[in-house]
This record gives sequence, structure tokens and C-alpha cells, in this order.
Amino acid sequence: MSETTTTDLEPAGKLDRLFRRAIEVALDEQGDFDPVIRPAQNPEFGDYQCNAAMSLAKSRGLKPRELAERIIEAVEPGDFIQTMEVAGPGFINITIDPAALGEMLQEMSGPDLGVGTPGAGHVICVDLCGVNVAKQMHVGHLRSTIIGDAIARLHERTGWTVHRENHLGDWGLPIAMTMSSLRDSDTNTAALTLDDLNRAYRDAQLSGRSDRRGLEGAIANGCGPHRVIELQEQNAGADEVIGRAKQVLLALQSGDPVMVAEWNDLIQCTMNEVFDTLSMLNVRIGPEHNRGESFYSRRLPEVVEAFVDAGIGIEDDGAIVVRIEGQERPLLIRKSDGGFLYATTDLAAIRHRVVDLGSERVVYVVDARQRDHFRDVFAGARLIGWDRTGEGIRSDLHHLPFGSVLGADKKPLKTRSGDNFTLRALLEEAISRGVAEVAARAADEQAPTHGMDEAGLHAIGRAVGIAAVKYADLSSGVMKDYVFDLDRMIAFEGNTGPYMQYAHARICSILHRATEEGVEWDHAAPEIGTIEEKQLAIMLLRYPGTVRETTDQLEPHRLCTYLYELANAYSSFYQGCPVLKADRPEIVRSRLRLCELVKRTLEDGLELLGIEAPDRM
Repeated sequence: MSETTTTDLEPAGKLDRLFRRAIEVALDEQGDFDPVIRPAQNPEFGDYQCNAAMSLAKSRGLKPRELAERIIEAVEPGDFIQTMEVAGPGFINITIDPAALGEMLQEMSGPDLGVGTPGAGHVICVDLCGVNVAKQMHVGHLRSTIIGDAIARLHERTGWTVHRENHLGDWGLPIAMTMSSLRDSDTNTAALTLDDLNRAYRDAQLSGRSDRRGLEGAIANGCGPHRVIELQEQNAGADEVIGRAKQVLLALQSGDPVMVAEWNDLIQCTMNEVFDTLSMLNVRIGPEHNRGESFYSRRLPEVVEAFVDAGIGIEDDGAIVVRIEGQERPLLIRKSDGGFLYATTDLAAIRHRVVDLGSERVVYVVDARQRDHFRDVFAGARLIGWDRTGEGIRSDLHHLPFGSVLGADKKPLKTRSGDNFTLRALLEEAISRGVAEVAARAADEQAPTHGMDEAGLHAIGRAVGIAAVKYADLSSGVMKDYVFDLDRMIAFEGNTGPYMQYAHARICSILHRATEEGVEWDHAAPEIGTIEEKQLAIMLLRYPGTVRETTDQLEPHRLCTYLYELANAYSSFYQGCPVLKADRPEIVRSRLRLCELVKRTLEDGLELLGIEAPDRM
């Protein structure tokens, strides 16, 4: 199929292989012909369609219906196809044998739900989160964190060895300026609070801001002496601040134990808050995933030296640049004053991730504004050969750009004062709304959560609130902007995280009642009889291929779309097919088996998105 990665469990994959061979026989030609297998639009006419005959016939001067008949005749007999017939101008309608669907579901129902481990033996590095020391996480960190975590989870699920890399901004002059500001105020860094740190960072940035152009303009335009003196004092003060910060940085680079201890205090203070926020988000990032700019700082001279020795790094007015074919602007890797740049650090990171860690895929989950930067850095890495692992495998260096989180005014989300929302404040609001919604539903005496204690309701509400935020983000498509609308996100209906959780919880309730009634279904064979059962079975069998496709394409929204379609297919099944009140005991057990498989699939899919699936809601 052109848009779906199918597996042996999915009927579409089996049909694709059968019809590819049949088309070669029907045309008496060798070639890789796409049979264009698609789900049927109307289940009354079949389960799938082969739509290839029209285009193939036209290019060969044949009649489409006649070619379709020849294709059907050439299809090798298979025990999973019930009927095939030509319809319309040359479509082939295909009906799958219900008994075969039941057997496929049995095969899928193992511990891994048929996904398998196609990535076993392969290594990926995911650059995600990317916080800066001395600053709080803001809403801009939301997407890089949860998209990156989902990409990592998907690769882990399919057998890859995954390195999560939280590239901390923990080095350089801005950090030294913050440390100098803390020293000026005699702050005890061992007892540092995040408010202290934020204040010191802002003060350092303000006091270190010079305005040399303003001074030149004031003199040139004959501004009054007060303005000139004011600007002179500002620049002198900024120079003094920068000078003291450079002394701190030099001491830090030299390994001064006092400076190193204070620097570690800054990192610890920042990361305590970061890890607490990441815990709220249900994201798998810990201290072991931190690898900041400080890790690469001592490797930067080696990077420049390697480029120069290879004849790729060229001196240009004292600076070292890398000229990239097709690019007017070269890649600057060392400034004329000997300073290094973000590009130098990123080249060192690529070498570590590909050459040292052996990553065959390196995914940078960084916003779209950095597109040009990564294009140039990747080009530089390829020029010097750092895009190949030690085994000579060419690594896929991939920038996964993402869009912005927008407010109701369709502009980047801000507080009323115009500041960036802290991520923690955003999550706390979502959790508060989730808890209120769950508590309101628990007031209904018929609700499964009625009578639950406050702690239990809060845990479910917390899961609902976080699901609302994460699913809304992941389902929108990585590169798209989306409007942050908690009223819509928190709804239990429609394509939302809480709707998926609610579908899972409803199935848990049915299975719980069946257990109370003493019904056993663990070893029941799924019997596919009704249209609703068949559509649900076909939807379930799409899961392994969807997980693989989502992993390969780096597009979590594909999995979100699948889970929504699965929940809707289950709803249609539940409305049309009584479960506990079915006519025969074997049908009860079969339908319970289907319910359990849907429950497991929803739970597994939500887990891949980093979303909890409560048993009661």
C-alpha cells in the first residue's frame, strides 16, 4: 500500500502481495505494480478494493474491466479471500473470509499485539526537551518534549535501542553571567530557589546589555550630554559585567572547585523543577539523559581541527568556515576571536551520537525556526563523514520541526501580560480542569467512580488533564500550529485524549462485570459474524502496521488517528452487538475476547503516546 506499512497479520498486506503477483501474470510483464489496495468505502460491497486496473489498462490500450477479470483469474488461491468481483469501471471488490479474520486476530492477540521488533539491532538517538539552565520550562518546551518522548517510545516498542538526549544549555557566557550575578548578591547557591535563579538570570541579561550603536548615534546626531553620558555609563557597566562573567567562565573552564560546585548548584536547582514538570507530563526523561553543552565544550577545538586537517575548514578573515555546495553563506564553526558557536557544538554532538553511540538515525525535535541551522550542520557533518557509524552505516540525520502552540487569537500562546506561559502553570490548569470534570461525573450514582475517595478521583483527573494536553498536541500533526483550547481538549467526546481514555474505561467496566458473573473468555476463539464485528476485526488488524508506519514516518498523529478510528469502530460494535446479553454463550465469550483485544490495543497505543489509560472514569 502506498500510505500504510502493512504486516503479515493485516489482510491488506496479504492482498498487496497476492495482487502484485497476479498483475504481473495478467499483463505478462515483470514489474513492481502497485495494486492500490484500499479499504472498501461501503462494507456491503466488500472489505477491500483493488483499484489498479483502470490506470494499468489505460496505459496499455486495454479495457479496464477485462484486465480486472484477468487479474482475478491470476490471483493464487488463498484461504482468507471469500469472494472477488469486478464492479463499476474496473474496481475489484474483495471480501475476506470471516473465519480467517478470527484466526488472524488469534495470531495478533499475543503479548506484543503483532507489532514485533523490526528495529532490533538498530540504534536511534532522539534530541528532545532541550531546556536551558537558570530558566523555567515554558510552553515552547511542551512540543519538543512530548513529541520526542513519543518518537522514543515508538522506536523502543519496535525493538530499537534508543538514546534520549536532553541537550542542556548549561555552558557559556550566559551561565557565567548568572553565576556572577548570584555572587554579587551574596546568594548561597546551595540553598538556591528557582525564583532566585530566574531573578539572577534576568538581572544579568539586563546589566550586561550594552548599546554601542545607540552611543554612536547619539554623538553623531548631536544629542544632549545627558543622553551621551547615560549611554557611556550603560556601556561601561555592561563591559564590567561581561568582564566579571568572563573571569567566572575562565575559572569554571579551569575546573576551579568552588566555581564547579556553584555551577552544579545552578543545574540541580533548575533540573529539580524540570524533572518535576516532566513527571507531571508522564515523560521518560531523567538525569541519565542529560548531556549538555558542557559535555561537548572540551571537544570543540578537536572539531575545528578535524575540519581544518580535512581541508574542509577554511580560514576566512581569522574565522574558520565550511563552504557548502549550493549555499551562499558558509557554515561558521569558529569566530575570528577564537570563540565557538552552536554549530560547532552540534557538530560535536553528531559525531558523538553517530560515531560513538552508533546511531543509524538521529532525530532532532526542535522548532521549525532552526530549519536552516540544521540543514547546514547536517551538510557539514556529511562532508567530513560524521554521518557514518563505525560500521560504515549512513545515519539518517533528521530535523523534525514543529509548529507553534497558539492562543485563541491565533498568535503564539502568551499570558495576559505578554509573557510566555510556564509549562507548569499550563499543566496545573489542565489537571485542575480534569479533576473538576471527573468529580462532576462521579456525582452520578450510576458512574463507576461514584463513591471513590478524593485521592482516587484526583489521580484520574490528573491523567485526564494531561491526556487532554498531550493528545491535542500529538494528534494535530507535528509541523502544524494548533490552538490551545482546554474546553475542547478536555471533552469526553470527539477526537480527544479523554475520549480515548473513556473508551478504554468502558471496556474495562464490561470485562469487570463479566468476571463478576463468572464468564471466562481467555481462550475463546473470536467468531466474526456481523458487519460490526468484521469492521472491528479489520480495524484491530491494522494496529501492528500503524505502529510501524508511525515509527518510520516520525508522525505520532497517524497513531492518534488510528486510535480514534478504533474507538469509533468499537462504539459501532457495542451499539450493534450485545456482549453480555448475546444469544449464545460462545458468542458472549467471543465478543468479550474482541472487547479485551480492543482494550489492550487502546492501552498500548496510548502508552506509546505517553498517556495513561485509567480503568475507571
